[in-house]
Amino acid sequence: MTVNKISTGVSGLDEVLSGGLIEERNVLVRGSPGAGKTIFGLYFLAAGVEAGETSLYVNLGEPQSYIEETAAAFGLGADAIRFHNFSPTQEQFAEEESYTLFESAEVEQPDFIAELRKTVDEVDPDRVLLDPITEFRYLTSDERGFRTGILGLLDYLKDAGATVMLTSQAGGTITDDDLQFLVDSVITLDVTAETRAVTVSKFRGSSFRRGKHFYEISTDGLTVWPTLQPGEQAREVEEGTLASGVSGLDELLYGGIEQGTVTILSGPTGVGKTTTGMQFLTQAALDGTQSVLFQFEESQRTLRKRAAAIGIPLQQALDNNTLSVIDIEPDEHTIGEFEHMVREAVEDGTEVVMIDGSQGFQQNLRGLDSPTKALLRVGRYLRAAGVTTFLMNEVHNITGDFQATEQRTSNLADNIIFLRHVEYRGEMRKVIGSLKMRTSDFERSLRELEITESGIEVGGPLPQLRGILTGTPEWHQSPDDQT
Repeated sequence: MTVNKISTGVSGLDEVLSGGLIEERNVLVRGSPGAGKTIFGLYFLAAGVEAGETSLYVNLGEPQSYIEETAAAFGLGADAIRFHNFSPTQEQFAEEESYTLFESAEVEQPDFIAELRKTVDEVDPDRVLLDPITEFRYLTSDERGFRTGILGLLDYLKDAGATVMLTSQAGGTITDDDLQFLVDSVITLDVTAETRAVTVSKFRGSSFRRGKHFYEISTDGLTVWPTLQPGEQAREVEEGTLASGVSGLDELLYGGIEQGTVTILSGPTGVGKTTTGMQFLTQAALDGTQSVLFQFEESQRTLRKRAAAIGIPLQQALDNNTLSVIDIEPDEHTIGEFEHMVREAVEDGTEVVMIDGSQGFQQNLRGLDSPTKALLRVGRYLRAAGVTTFLMNEVHNITGDFQATEQRTSNLADNIIFLRHVEYRGEMRKVIGSLKMRTSDFERSLRELEITESGIEVGGPLPQLRGILTGTPEWHQSPDDQT
């Protein structure tokens, strides 16, 4: 069965709904006070006006002046929306007696229904917003009457050819379970101290994107960030390798990293993960490959300064506009916003992405119920999109038992490159090796890694270094090494 979809007017929400709302059906938008239900409704009506449709706002709550001010603040053109008001006016608030929206269910219900039907017949709306429909309870004497009245109203509006959005206050002791059974679709807005999220629990006649999708209401408007889905940006990857430009490192990897794979660079703090990843990224950018670094651990200014100090031409890559560095500050973005940045980068043609690093990812983003699950989702999306990805993964043990990762993300990796500190003759040194390369062969030996003023240097194999995977590395001297 083919259904016609119409836009909700909300950036990102149409994607969650697989193209938008189903024409001539109804949807319940529910949430606590302040969640933005009315704003969602205004976007819905404004989208109708923009499409040349007629939009009707049946106002059961806020004074119309407030609604018009809200619409104007978001540039939604309230002048083109038709209003039918049952809300209190300023004059009614000023009366000595307290204002009651529906003083008598028995007396006012016929008048309400008759007046609303008259308005619908006159306006002939394509879209109708009933905000909030929970006020309709005041027009009925019992729950059965409420449900019967809602069903009759929805049937009438459907026969009139209208697509209907209803809003309801939900939260605390207030429930709207009965409404959820009566409507075709249900969208819930959840608000916490840190985040806003939208979920779709019911959508008759269409598929939709499940899960939690973050949204934001700001001076720039209302935006929903759909959760990433691996495969939504699937594309073919040209065969080839991504070299680092450091001869010893490329020899270790038998030429470099296979394009379109996910590589985890794992090791303790200060061992050179970011520097090594930056070498790959800068080399790719200088070769003309569009690259992006999402930096969670340090500022772009610090990164540029450090790169200049060790001879990595990061600034040249930035000046060539083939490399972008995006700082992700603590608590500035939700995981939804970050996923949107990743999606935009892929859509803009980015072929190499570096995420530095997993610890900052977990600490800096808001709304992370499961950091590991979110990181896996991002990695799988990038792999499906054919993007070569580098993820910096910090392990806390500088010495002791060997761990490839601590976030249980090793199953994401096509390749694992590990870096470790080792002690030799009372001096701390760094070694690098490859633990896994899914699509190609690699050298099984360890090599010494040095970060100098001239850049990264990777020496030859170290057959005398043993025990690193047991957590107790030892440097066995050969007779030629002994003094």
